[in-house]
Amino acid sequence: MEIRRALPQDMWELLHFLKMRSKYAVLLVFVVSLVIIEKENNFISRVSDKLKQSPQALGEANSTEVSPAPAENGSLASLQELDAAFSQLRSHLNNLTLQLAGDRDPGPRRHILLMATTRTGSSFVGEFFNQQGSIFYLFEPLWHVEKTVTFLPGGASAVGSALVYRDVLKQLLLCDLYILENFISPAPEGHLTPFLFRRGSSRSLCEEPVCTPGAKKVFEKYYCKNRRCGPLNITLAAEACRRKQHVALKTVRVRQLEFLQPLVEDPRLDLRIIQLVRDPRAVLASRMVAFSGKYETWKKWASEGEAPLNEEEVQRLRGNCESIRMSAELGLRRPGWLRGRYMLVRYEDVARAPLPKAEEMYRFTGLPLTPQVEEWIGKNTQAPRDGNGVYSTCKNSSEQFEKWRFSMPFKLAQVVQDACAPAMQLFGYKLASSPAELANRSFSLLEEAQPSWVT
Repeated sequence: MEIRRALPQDMWELLHFLKMRSKYAVLLVFVVSLVIIEKENNFISRVSDKLKQSPQALGEANSTEVSPAPAENGSLASLQELDAAFSQLRSHLNNLTLQLAGDRDPGPRRHILLMATTRTGSSFVGEFFNQQGSIFYLFEPLWHVEKTVTFLPGGASAVGSALVYRDVLKQLLLCDLYILENFISPAPEGHLTPFLFRRGSSRSLCEEPVCTPGAKKVFEKYYCKNRRCGPLNITLAAEACRRKQHVALKTVRVRQLEFLQPLVEDPRLDLRIIQLVRDPRAVLASRMVAFSGKYETWKKWASEGEAPLNEEEVQRLRGNCESIRMSAELGLRRPGWLRGRYMLVRYEDVARAPLPKAEEMYRFTGLPLTPQVEEWIGKNTQAPRDGNGVYSTCKNSSEQFEKWRFSMPFKLAQVVQDACAPAMQLFGYKLASSPAELANRSFSLLEEAQPSWVT
Protein backbone atom coordinates (compact mmCIF):
# COMPACT_ATOMS: atom_id res chain seq x y z
CA MET A 1 0.00 0.00 0.00
CA GLU A 2 2.91 2.33 0.72
CA ILE A 3 4.18 1.91 -2.82
CA ARG A 4 0.80 2.44 -4.46
CA ARG A 5 0.37 5.68 -2.55
CA ALA A 6 3.82 6.83 -3.64
CA LEU A 7 3.06 6.54 -7.33
CA PRO A 8 0.26 9.15 -7.45
CA GLN A 9 2.36 11.49 -5.31
CA ASP A 10 5.27 11.30 -7.78
CA MET A 11 2.92 11.78 -10.67
CA TRP A 12 1.41 14.84 -8.98
CA GLU A 13 4.87 16.35 -8.50
CA LEU A 14 5.69 15.69 -12.15
CA LEU A 15 2.54 17.41 -13.37
CA HIS A 16 3.30 20.35 -11.07
CA PHE A 17 6.67 20.78 -12.81
CA LEU A 18 5.07 20.44 -16.24
CA LYS A 19 2.78 23.40 -15.54
CA MET A 20 5.81 25.70 -15.49
CA ARG A 21 5.92 25.63 -19.34
CA SER A 22 9.09 27.70 -19.40
CA LYS A 23 12.01 27.24 -21.72
CA TYR A 24 13.64 25.02 -19.08
CA ALA A 25 10.62 22.75 -18.69
CA VAL A 26 11.91 20.09 -21.09
CA LEU A 27 15.21 19.79 -19.20
CA LEU A 28 13.39 19.60 -15.87
CA VAL A 29 11.09 16.87 -17.16
CA PHE A 30 13.99 14.70 -18.20
CA VAL A 31 15.77 15.21 -14.85
CA VAL A 32 12.61 14.45 -12.89
CA SER A 33 11.88 11.43 -15.07
CA LEU A 34 15.34 9.97 -14.38
CA VAL A 35 14.86 10.45 -10.64
CA ILE A 36 11.43 8.82 -10.73
CA ILE A 37 12.61 5.91 -12.83
CA GLU A 38 15.52 5.26 -10.45
CA LYS A 39 13.23 5.53 -7.46
CA GLU A 40 10.66 3.17 -8.89
CA ASN A 41 13.33 0.66 -9.85
CA ASN A 42 14.45 0.67 -6.23
CA PHE A 43 10.83 0.19 -5.14
CA ILE A 44 10.41 -2.76 -7.47
CA SER A 45 13.64 -4.34 -6.27
CA ARG A 46 12.65 -4.04 -2.61
CA VAL A 47 9.13 -5.28 -3.20
CA SER A 48 10.42 -8.21 -5.21
CA ASP A 49 12.70 -9.19 -2.33
CA LYS A 50 9.88 -8.91 0.15
CA LEU A 51 7.49 -10.89 -2.01
CA LYS A 52 9.99 -13.76 -2.05
CA GLN A 53 9.63 -14.13 1.71
CA SER A 54 7.12 -16.55 3.22
CA PRO A 55 3.62 -15.38 4.10
CA GLN A 56 4.44 -15.80 7.78
CA ALA A 57 7.52 -13.59 7.55
CA LEU A 58 5.55 -10.92 5.76
CA GLY A 59 2.86 -11.12 8.36
CA GLU A 60 5.32 -10.75 11.19
CA ALA A 61 7.12 -7.84 9.56
CA ASN A 62 3.90 -5.89 8.88
CA SER A 63 1.90 -7.13 11.91
CA THR A 64 -1.03 -7.82 9.58
CA GLU A 65 -2.94 -10.85 8.49
CA VAL A 66 -1.68 -12.57 5.33
CA SER A 67 -3.85 -13.79 2.48
CA PRO A 68 -4.06 -17.57 2.35
CA ALA A 69 -3.20 -17.48 -1.36
CA PRO A 70 -0.01 -19.33 -2.34
CA ALA A 71 3.08 -17.18 -1.94
CA GLU A 72 4.41 -17.84 -5.41
CA ASN A 73 1.18 -16.90 -7.21
CA GLY A 74 0.61 -13.90 -4.95
CA SER A 75 4.13 -12.62 -5.50
CA LEU A 76 3.83 -12.97 -9.24
CA ALA A 77 0.45 -11.25 -9.41
CA SER A 78 1.54 -8.32 -7.22
CA LEU A 79 4.78 -7.88 -9.12
CA GLN A 80 2.97 -7.91 -12.46
CA GLU A 81 0.45 -5.38 -11.18
CA LEU A 82 3.19 -3.10 -9.94
CA ASP A 83 5.16 -3.49 -13.14
CA ALA A 84 2.08 -2.63 -15.18
CA ALA A 85 1.50 0.49 -13.07
CA PHE A 86 5.10 1.53 -13.49
CA SER A 87 4.97 0.94 -17.26
CA GLN A 88 1.84 3.09 -17.47
CA LEU A 89 3.55 5.86 -15.51
CA ARG A 90 6.59 5.69 -17.76
CA SER A 91 4.35 5.82 -20.86
CA HIS A 92 2.50 8.88 -19.56
CA LEU A 93 5.81 10.51 -18.72
CA ASN A 94 7.16 9.89 -22.21
CA ASN A 95 4.01 11.25 -23.88
CA LEU A 96 4.00 14.38 -21.75
CA THR A 97 7.69 14.97 -22.42
CA LEU A 98 7.20 14.65 -26.17
CA GLN A 99 4.17 16.92 -26.06
CA LEU A 100 6.05 19.56 -24.11
CA ALA A 101 9.03 19.38 -26.46
CA GLY A 102 6.76 19.92 -29.48
CA ASP A 103 4.51 22.51 -27.85
CA ARG A 104 6.86 25.36 -27.11
CA ASP A 105 5.84 28.38 -25.13
CA PRO A 106 4.07 30.71 -27.62
CA GLY A 107 5.46 33.71 -25.79
CA PRO A 108 3.69 36.98 -24.97
CA ARG A 109 0.30 37.91 -26.36
CA ARG A 110 0.74 39.76 -29.63
CA HIS A 111 -1.66 42.13 -31.36
CA ILE A 112 -1.39 42.50 -35.15
CA LEU A 113 -2.96 45.18 -37.33
CA LEU A 114 -2.94 44.68 -41.09
CA MET A 115 -3.40 48.18 -42.48
CA ALA A 116 -4.26 48.62 -46.16
CA THR A 117 -6.67 50.20 -48.65
CA THR A 118 -9.30 48.55 -50.83
CA ARG A 119 -8.14 46.25 -53.64
CA THR A 120 -4.56 45.92 -52.42
CA GLY A 121 -4.75 42.18 -51.69
CA SER A 122 -5.41 42.62 -47.98
CA SER A 123 -8.02 39.85 -47.86
CA PHE A 124 -5.48 37.43 -49.30
CA VAL A 125 -2.68 38.51 -46.96
CA GLY A 126 -5.07 38.53 -44.01
CA GLU A 127 -5.58 34.80 -44.49
CA PHE A 128 -1.94 34.28 -43.53
CA PHE A 129 -3.02 35.13 -39.98
CA ASN A 130 -6.57 33.79 -40.17
CA GLN A 131 -5.21 30.30 -40.82
CA GLN A 132 -3.02 30.29 -37.71
CA GLY A 133 -4.94 28.42 -35.01
CA SER A 134 -3.67 30.45 -32.06
CA ILE A 135 -4.72 33.80 -33.58
CA PHE A 136 -8.16 35.35 -33.16
CA TYR A 137 -8.69 37.09 -36.51
CA LEU A 138 -11.31 39.69 -37.43
CA PHE A 139 -12.03 40.75 -41.00
CA GLU A 140 -12.93 44.43 -41.50
CA PRO A 141 -14.73 45.06 -38.19
CA LEU A 142 -14.60 48.82 -38.88
CA TRP A 143 -17.01 48.36 -41.78
CA HIS A 144 -19.87 48.80 -39.32
CA VAL A 145 -18.32 51.94 -37.89
CA GLU A 146 -17.96 53.50 -41.33
CA LYS A 147 -21.57 52.67 -42.18
CA THR A 148 -22.93 54.11 -38.95
CA VAL A 149 -20.92 57.22 -38.13
CA THR A 150 -21.46 60.28 -40.33
CA PHE A 151 -19.26 63.35 -40.13
CA LEU A 152 -19.46 66.78 -41.66
CA PRO A 153 -17.45 67.23 -44.87
CA GLY A 154 -14.07 68.86 -44.64
CA GLY A 155 -10.88 68.31 -42.71
CA ALA A 156 -12.64 67.47 -39.44
CA SER A 157 -14.25 64.46 -41.07
CA ALA A 158 -11.00 62.58 -41.63
CA VAL A 159 -9.70 63.44 -38.17
CA GLY A 160 -12.97 62.58 -36.47
CA SER A 161 -13.33 59.25 -38.21
CA ALA A 162 -9.70 58.36 -37.50
CA LEU A 163 -10.20 58.94 -33.78
CA VAL A 164 -13.33 56.79 -33.69
CA TYR A 165 -11.64 54.03 -35.67
CA ARG A 166 -8.67 54.13 -33.31
CA ASP A 167 -10.81 53.84 -30.18
CA VAL A 168 -12.83 50.95 -31.61
CA LEU A 169 -9.67 49.16 -32.70
CA LYS A 170 -8.26 49.43 -29.19
CA GLN A 171 -11.31 47.77 -27.68
CA LEU A 172 -11.34 45.03 -30.30
CA LEU A 173 -7.65 44.27 -29.76
CA LEU A 174 -8.49 43.93 -26.06
CA CYS A 175 -11.27 41.45 -26.97
CA ASP A 176 -14.06 43.88 -26.05
CA LEU A 177 -16.25 42.90 -28.99
CA TYR A 178 -19.29 44.47 -27.35
CA ILE A 179 -18.08 47.82 -28.75
CA LEU A 180 -19.41 46.72 -32.15
CA GLU A 181 -22.97 46.55 -30.80
CA ASN A 182 -23.01 50.35 -30.96
CA PHE A 183 -22.56 50.22 -34.74
CA ILE A 184 -24.21 47.01 -36.01
CA SER A 185 -27.58 47.64 -37.62
CA PRO A 186 -30.09 46.40 -36.64
CA ALA A 187 -28.80 46.46 -33.09
CA PRO A 188 -28.05 43.05 -31.55
CA GLU A 189 -30.60 41.64 -29.13
CA GLY A 190 -29.26 39.78 -26.12
CA HIS A 191 -25.77 40.03 -27.65
CA LEU A 192 -26.96 38.00 -30.68
CA THR A 193 -26.64 39.22 -34.26
CA PRO A 194 -26.79 37.68 -37.74
CA PHE A 195 -25.37 40.88 -39.24
CA LEU A 196 -21.65 40.95 -38.42
CA PHE A 197 -19.96 41.89 -41.69
CA ARG A 198 -18.22 38.99 -43.44
CA ARG A 199 -18.36 36.73 -40.40
CA GLY A 200 -17.38 33.79 -42.60
CA SER A 201 -13.99 35.38 -43.26
CA SER A 202 -12.95 34.79 -39.65
CA ARG A 203 -12.28 31.17 -38.74
CA SER A 204 -12.49 32.02 -35.05
CA LEU A 205 -16.13 33.07 -35.47
CA CYS A 206 -17.07 29.90 -37.35
CA GLU A 207 -15.63 27.25 -35.04
CA GLU A 208 -16.91 25.84 -31.79
CA PRO A 209 -17.98 27.05 -29.32
CA VAL A 210 -18.74 30.32 -31.16
CA CYS A 211 -20.56 28.41 -33.89
CA THR A 212 -23.85 27.61 -32.17
CA PRO A 213 -26.62 25.46 -33.72
CA GLY A 214 -28.49 27.14 -36.54
CA ALA A 215 -31.77 28.87 -35.72
CA LYS A 216 -34.86 28.39 -37.85
CA LYS A 217 -36.42 31.39 -39.55
CA VAL A 218 -33.34 33.53 -38.82
CA PHE A 219 -31.93 35.24 -41.89
CA GLU A 220 -28.13 35.15 -41.77
CA LYS A 221 -26.94 38.06 -43.90
CA TYR A 222 -23.30 37.20 -43.19
CA TYR A 223 -22.84 33.50 -42.57
CA CYS A 224 -20.09 30.93 -42.12
CA LYS A 225 -19.05 29.30 -45.39
CA ASN A 226 -18.17 25.73 -44.43
CA ARG A 227 -20.72 25.03 -41.70
CA ARG A 228 -24.14 26.16 -40.57
CA CYS A 229 -24.03 28.38 -37.49
CA GLY A 230 -26.69 30.26 -35.62
CA PRO A 231 -26.66 34.04 -35.04
CA LEU A 232 -23.33 35.26 -33.72
CA ASN A 233 -23.22 35.31 -29.94
CA ILE A 234 -20.94 38.25 -29.20
CA THR A 235 -20.32 37.04 -25.66
CA LEU A 236 -19.04 33.69 -26.94
CA ALA A 237 -16.95 35.49 -29.54
CA ALA A 238 -15.36 37.73 -26.89
CA GLU A 239 -14.58 34.68 -24.74
CA ALA A 240 -13.02 32.92 -27.74
CA CYS A 241 -10.89 36.01 -28.36
CA ARG A 242 -9.59 35.92 -24.80
CA ARG A 243 -8.82 32.20 -25.05
CA LYS A 244 -6.72 32.63 -28.18
CA GLN A 245 -3.06 33.44 -27.66
CA HIS A 246 -2.95 36.36 -30.13
CA VAL A 247 -5.27 38.82 -31.93
CA ALA A 248 -5.10 40.07 -35.53
CA LEU A 249 -7.33 42.57 -37.33
CA LYS A 250 -7.48 43.53 -41.00
CA THR A 251 -8.81 46.93 -42.00
CA VAL A 252 -8.83 49.19 -45.06
CA ARG A 253 -10.31 52.09 -43.10
CA VAL A 254 -7.27 53.34 -41.21
CA ARG A 255 -4.73 55.33 -43.23
CA GLN A 256 -3.21 57.83 -40.80
CA LEU A 257 -0.47 55.95 -38.98
CA GLU A 258 0.12 58.79 -36.53
CA PHE A 259 -3.32 58.28 -34.99
CA LEU A 260 -2.28 54.79 -33.87
CA GLN A 261 0.43 56.02 -31.50
CA PRO A 262 -1.78 55.67 -28.37
CA LEU A 263 -2.41 52.02 -29.30
CA VAL A 264 1.28 51.31 -29.77
CA GLU A 265 2.08 52.91 -26.41
CA ASP A 266 -0.79 51.22 -24.53
CA PRO A 267 0.87 48.85 -22.00
CA ARG A 268 -1.98 46.36 -22.42
CA LEU A 269 -1.11 45.88 -26.09
CA ASP A 270 1.94 44.50 -27.86
CA LEU A 271 1.04 45.89 -31.27
CA ARG A 272 2.69 45.11 -34.60
CA ILE A 273 1.53 47.10 -37.65
CA ILE A 274 1.89 45.76 -41.18
CA GLN A 275 1.11 48.32 -43.89
CA LEU A 276 0.26 46.67 -47.19
CA VAL A 277 0.60 48.71 -50.41
CA ARG A 278 0.09 47.97 -54.09
CA ASP A 279 0.84 49.69 -57.40
CA PRO A 280 -1.84 52.45 -57.59
CA ARG A 281 -2.37 51.67 -61.28
CA ALA A 282 -3.30 48.11 -60.36
CA VAL A 283 -5.49 49.35 -57.52
CA LEU A 284 -7.47 51.62 -59.85
CA ALA A 285 -7.87 48.87 -62.44
CA SER A 286 -9.17 46.49 -59.77
CA ARG A 287 -11.56 49.05 -58.30
CA MET A 288 -13.03 49.81 -61.71
CA VAL A 289 -14.04 46.15 -61.92
CA ALA A 290 -15.08 45.54 -58.30
CA PHE A 291 -16.89 48.87 -57.80
CA SER A 292 -18.04 49.47 -61.34
CA GLY A 293 -20.83 51.89 -60.46
CA LYS A 294 -18.50 54.26 -58.60
CA TYR A 295 -16.07 54.48 -61.51
CA GLU A 296 -18.41 55.14 -64.42
CA THR A 297 -16.73 58.50 -65.06
CA TRP A 298 -13.32 56.86 -65.32
CA LYS A 299 -14.56 54.10 -67.58
CA LYS A 300 -16.40 56.49 -69.88
CA TRP A 301 -13.40 58.76 -70.17
CA ALA A 302 -11.05 55.83 -70.80
CA SER A 303 -13.27 54.38 -73.55
CA GLU A 304 -14.45 57.59 -75.22
CA GLY A 305 -12.06 60.28 -74.05
CA GLU A 306 -14.20 63.13 -75.34
CA ALA A 307 -15.08 64.91 -72.10
CA PRO A 308 -12.21 65.77 -69.75
CA LEU A 309 -11.82 63.65 -66.66
CA ASN A 310 -13.45 65.14 -63.59
CA GLU A 311 -10.73 66.97 -61.64
CA GLU A 312 -12.42 66.06 -58.36
CA GLU A 313 -11.90 62.38 -59.14
CA VAL A 314 -8.22 62.99 -59.86
CA GLN A 315 -7.82 64.96 -56.63
CA ARG A 316 -9.40 62.12 -54.68
CA LEU A 317 -6.93 59.70 -56.24
CA ARG A 318 -4.03 62.00 -55.42
CA GLY A 319 -5.24 62.42 -51.84
CA ASN A 320 -5.45 58.65 -51.34
CA CYS A 321 -1.92 58.15 -52.62
CA GLU A 322 -0.57 60.94 -50.45
CA SER A 323 -2.16 59.65 -47.26
CA ILE A 324 -0.63 56.21 -47.89
CA ARG A 325 2.75 57.74 -48.68
CA MET A 326 2.80 59.92 -45.57
CA SER A 327 1.94 57.01 -43.30
CA ALA A 328 4.68 54.90 -44.88
CA GLU A 329 7.23 57.70 -44.59
CA LEU A 330 6.37 58.07 -40.90
CA GLY A 331 6.86 54.35 -40.33
CA LEU A 332 10.13 54.25 -42.24
CA ARG A 333 11.52 57.19 -40.27
CA ARG A 334 11.49 54.88 -37.24
CA PRO A 335 10.21 57.25 -34.55
CA GLY A 336 10.87 55.96 -31.05
CA TRP A 337 7.28 54.97 -30.36
CA LEU A 338 7.09 52.91 -33.57
CA ARG A 339 10.54 51.36 -33.69
CA GLY A 340 10.34 47.59 -34.17
CA ARG A 341 6.56 47.74 -34.58
CA TYR A 342 6.10 48.74 -38.22
CA MET A 343 6.60 46.79 -41.43
CA LEU A 344 5.93 47.90 -45.01
CA VAL A 345 4.93 45.15 -47.45
CA ARG A 346 4.21 45.36 -51.18
CA TYR A 347 1.47 43.09 -52.48
CA GLU A 348 3.55 42.34 -55.57
CA ASP A 349 6.30 40.83 -53.42
CA VAL A 350 3.75 38.66 -51.64
CA ALA A 351 2.28 37.54 -54.95
CA ARG A 352 5.68 36.61 -56.39
CA ALA A 353 6.88 34.72 -53.31
CA PRO A 354 3.98 34.17 -50.89
CA LEU A 355 5.61 31.69 -48.52
CA PRO A 356 8.90 33.60 -48.01
CA LYS A 357 6.95 36.83 -47.43
CA ALA A 358 4.66 35.04 -44.98
CA GLU A 359 7.73 33.81 -43.11
CA GLU A 360 9.09 37.36 -43.07
CA MET A 361 5.86 38.76 -41.68
CA TYR A 362 5.69 36.09 -39.01
CA ARG A 363 9.27 36.79 -37.97
CA PHE A 364 8.34 40.44 -37.65
CA THR A 365 5.38 39.63 -35.40
CA GLY A 366 7.43 37.15 -33.37
CA LEU A 367 5.02 34.27 -34.01
CA PRO A 368 5.65 30.80 -35.47
CA LEU A 369 4.52 30.04 -39.01
CA THR A 370 2.48 26.86 -38.62
CA PRO A 371 2.11 23.98 -41.12
CA GLN A 372 -1.57 24.94 -41.50
CA VAL A 373 -0.58 28.38 -42.83
CA GLU A 374 1.99 26.86 -45.18
CA GLU A 375 -0.58 24.38 -46.48
CA TRP A 376 -3.15 27.13 -47.09
CA ILE A 377 -0.61 29.21 -48.99
CA GLY A 378 0.32 26.24 -51.16
CA LYS A 379 -3.31 25.50 -52.01
CA ASN A 380 -4.40 29.08 -52.61
CA THR A 381 -1.59 30.49 -54.72
CA GLN A 382 -1.86 27.99 -57.57
CA ALA A 383 -5.50 28.43 -58.53
CA PRO A 384 -6.75 27.72 -62.09
CA ARG A 385 -6.72 30.74 -64.34
CA ASP A 386 -10.51 30.81 -64.50
CA GLY A 387 -10.92 30.53 -60.72
CA ASN A 388 -9.95 34.05 -59.70
CA GLY A 389 -13.10 35.88 -58.67
CA VAL A 390 -13.18 39.56 -57.80
CA TYR A 391 -13.37 38.86 -54.07
CA SER A 392 -11.55 35.53 -54.08
CA THR A 393 -8.57 34.84 -51.84
CA CYS A 394 -7.61 31.91 -54.09
CA LYS A 395 -5.18 33.31 -56.65
CA ASN A 396 -2.65 32.15 -59.19
CA SER A 397 -0.59 34.84 -57.54
CA SER A 398 2.49 34.75 -59.76
CA GLU A 399 0.35 35.56 -62.82
CA GLN A 400 -2.32 37.82 -61.35
CA PHE A 401 -0.38 40.68 -59.84
CA GLU A 402 0.52 42.29 -63.23
CA LYS A 403 -2.55 41.26 -65.19
CA TRP A 404 -3.81 44.84 -65.12
CA ARG A 405 -0.95 45.97 -67.40
CA PHE A 406 -2.44 44.30 -70.45
CA SER A 407 -5.94 45.75 -70.14
CA MET A 408 -5.45 49.29 -68.81
CA PRO A 409 -5.41 52.06 -71.42
CA PHE A 410 -2.10 53.88 -71.32
CA LYS A 411 -3.73 57.29 -70.88
CA LEU A 412 -5.40 55.99 -67.73
CA ALA A 413 -2.05 54.76 -66.44
CA GLN A 414 -0.60 58.22 -67.17
CA VAL A 415 -3.24 59.90 -65.00
CA VAL A 416 -2.39 57.60 -62.09
CA GLN A 417 1.34 58.14 -62.58
CA ASP A 418 0.94 61.91 -62.55
CA ALA A 419 -1.25 61.88 -59.44
CA CYS A 420 0.69 59.27 -57.47
CA ALA A 421 4.30 59.75 -58.59
CA PRO A 422 5.73 60.50 -55.08
CA ALA A 423 4.11 57.39 -53.58
CA MET A 424 5.15 55.22 -56.53
CA GLN A 425 8.73 56.40 -56.21
CA LEU A 426 8.79 55.62 -52.47
CA PHE A 427 7.39 52.12 -52.97
CA GLY A 428 9.58 51.28 -55.96
CA TYR A 429 6.99 51.28 -58.76
CA LYS A 430 8.45 52.31 -62.11
CA LEU A 431 6.62 54.66 -64.46
CA ALA A 432 5.75 53.44 -67.96
CA SER A 433 6.71 55.89 -70.69
CA SER A 434 4.68 54.39 -73.55
CA PRO A 435 1.86 51.92 -74.28
CA ALA A 436 4.43 49.40 -75.54
CA GLU A 437 6.43 49.64 -72.34
CA LEU A 438 3.31 49.24 -70.22
CA ALA A 439 2.33 46.01 -71.99
CA ASN A 440 5.87 44.64 -72.32
CA ARG A 441 6.18 41.57 -70.08
CA SER A 442 9.96 41.72 -70.17
CA PHE A 443 9.96 45.27 -68.75
CA SER A 444 9.55 45.10 -64.98
CA LEU A 445 7.58 47.87 -63.31
CA LEU A 446 8.87 46.79 -59.93
CA GLU A 447 12.15 47.68 -58.27
CA GLU A 448 13.69 45.41 -55.64
CA ALA A 449 12.21 45.69 -52.16
CA GLN A 450 14.29 47.54 -49.61
CA PRO A 451 15.46 45.80 -46.41
CA SER A 452 14.82 49.05 -44.54
CA TRP A 453 11.07 48.53 -44.96
CA VAL A 454 11.10 46.26 -41.91
CA THR A 455 11.70 48.46 -38.84
